[in-house]
This record gives sequence, C-alpha cells and structure tokens, in this order.
Amino acid sequence: MRYNFDEIISRKNTNAFKYDAREMIFGKAEVLPMWVADMDFKTPDFIVDALRVRLNHEILGYSMRPENFYHSLINWMKKRHSWNIEKDWISFSPGVVSACTMSVQAFTNISDSVIVQPPVYFPFFSIIKGSNRNLLYNQLILSEDRYVMDFNDLETKAKGGAKMIIISNPHNPVGRVWTVEELNRLADIALKYDMIILSDEIHSDLVFKPNKHIPLAKLSPEIAERVITAVSPSKTFNIAGLSTSALIISNPQLMKKYNKMLETMHLNMGNIFGNIAFAEAYEKGEEWLLQLLNYLEHNINYVTDYLQNNIPQIKLIKPESTYLLWLDCRNLNMTDDELITFFVERAGLGLNSGLMFGPGGTGFMRMNIALAFPVIKEAMKKLAFAIDTI
Repeated sequence: MRYNFDEIISRKNTNAFKYDAREMIFGKAEVLPMWVADMDFKTPDFIVDALRVRLNHEILGYSMRPENFYHSLINWMKKRHSWNIEKDWISFSPGVVSACTMSVQAFTNISDSVIVQPPVYFPFFSIIKGSNRNLLYNQLILSEDRYVMDFNDLETKAKGGAKMIIISNPHNPVGRVWTVEELNRLADIALKYDMIILSDEIHSDLVFKPNKHIPLAKLSPEIAERVITAVSPSKTFNIAGLSTSALIISNPQLMKKYNKMLETMHLNMGNIFGNIAFAEAYEKGEEWLLQLLNYLEHNINYVTDYLQNNIPQIKLIKPESTYLLWLDCRNLNMTDDELITFFVERAGLGLNSGLMFGPGGTGFMRMNIALAFPVIKEAMKKLAFAIDTI
C-alpha cells in the first residue's frame, strides 16, 4: 500500500496545540506552524481502524495493558534494532517527559546533580530544576558542521559527584545519531563514577541511512545495569495525543524503584486507546515507517538544497535523525529576539527559538519539516522573500 503524505489536512479548530495555540505563542494566528514536534500526516490507517473497532464496545472503563503491548515492543526492538529485551524489563509512562521526571525523582535525591547536553530538548531543564536537583550543562561542541560530545567536561562533572545524566539518543534538536564509540565513551564515564544514565530514545525509529540507532543499554549487560531507556511510538506514528510510552529497565532494583514512583503518582493505568495504538504501531507499522522516512528525507534534501542555492545566510546542520531541522542563522547578525520577530513577522513562520534549548542555542532556530511537501515549498519561498527584504 502506498501512503499519501502529500495530502494537506486542516488541523485548525481541532484543539491541536501546534495550530490553535499560534496566537498565544507567536502573537498572531496566521503563521505557518513548524514548531511542535508532531507531524501533519494522517495517523496510519491500521491504528485508526483498531481504535474504531474498540469503540464498538461502548464501555470505556478502567483497562489493563494487553499482552500484545509488551510483545509488540519486544518484537519491534528485536527486528528494528537487534535488541533482545524481556517483558519484565518493560514498564509504562504516560509520556517520555513524565518518565524522565519520575526517573529523576526515583533515582536521585534532592540537591543531587543531574547532567544534560545542550542544546537539548528543553523539558529536561524544568524536570531537573522542578525536582529540586542541581542542573549541570555538558554542552555539545559544534565541530565542522557536526555536533560532538565534550567528554573531558563530562568526566569533570561526573567526577564532581553528578548522580545522573539524561541523554537524547538520537539527539533533539541537533539530529545526531550517536555512534557505538561515542556511547561507549559516555558509558565508561558513567561506570567509572557510578552515574545512572537516562536515555531518551523516542526518535530512535526516525533515523536516515547510513546511520543506525544504537540502544545504549544494548552495549553490554554491565552498562544496561545503570540505563533507563524511554521509548514511544508517539513521534514515529503521530499518536502523541494518546499519552502512551514505555520504559525499558533490565536492572530489577531500578525497575522496582521506578514502579513504586509510578504507582505512587497513580499513573500506572494508562488508557484504553493508547494501549491499542501502541501495539498496533509496533505490530503493523514497518512499511508505513519506511515510506515516511523516504518522504522526510526528500523534504530534508529539498530544504538543504534550497538554503544552499537561495538563502546561503542560513546553514542547515543536516540531521542524521528526526524531522526537526537545526538552522544556523548566526550569519543574519540578529539578536535572538530579532530572529524570532523576523521569522514570525517577516517570514510568517512559527519555529522554535534556539534559546529554548539552552547553552549553544543562541542564533539557531528549530524547524519541523514533517509536513506535506507543497507546504515545505511554500515555507521556503516565504523565508526567501523575507530574506530579500532585509
């Protein structure tokens, strides 16, 4: 079956945060939204069909997670990532962010230091600060148009007593797919200084060839003992609104601590439709995903070529993963406030400011290209016209 990603579907007045919050976020309702990390493509038909079938039973009471919730994830990890996991390693969270929050609170104490690697997914900052932990930055280094980890700085902070590091693997927003060598160096530091590693792997299925996602916990049993892996089909299959994610933890002591936190917060039940969509995505989603990746890569290549040929002042840090583009706008010689105003008022585009992602974000913007190709073309024309009027 061929899926039509060119179809343009209006999301206005559906309570879609990406669209219906534009005036609140950008000060005007007519910007083309390229910010929130969900896609403007239809949720796959096999997921929607399964939800419709469940609606034929007109009682929506408390429900348990079915066996295929677990087995679909086990089989997906084995087939897509050559990672053999077990049912006892799988727990639940309403989302990866909530999983991170509960993990920070379960595995560290008040005033403990937790490391993040900015520019990085901004909720990491509030998770740590809001949990009364000490936030430490291990800033990524931009070297020859590619971000790398600063291992010397990381070891210094780990040696200073940090209890946990949260990594984005693959990385949002810079699009890196961390290599085996990089992950092993990070893991060696964590082992040496007794740090827990929380690995946010929500973008692990959105990886472009020849890059290959490596689950951190897959590296060795010794490393897996201190890794909490957060995954979800939400980004891949456009079902973020169903609030269903999973944690993979092979260490039974860590799993016990996490589940106690989950149950204390009464978040362990989940919801009927999230359970169904989760299993359907991982059981039936491979062909849809392959077509999606081809479409996203086409969009990325178009934006890359368009910027090079028409807007050389803006440089794309070409992603190895995700549908989120990290745009280097520093050659426009604007302050961050001016940059935000330029994109909204002059170009009519709603992007995320790089400032949101912490140190290293100044002068950058994050653009979501999981939209129909005709919309991408329109966005690039609007941006080029705005540049010409400077």
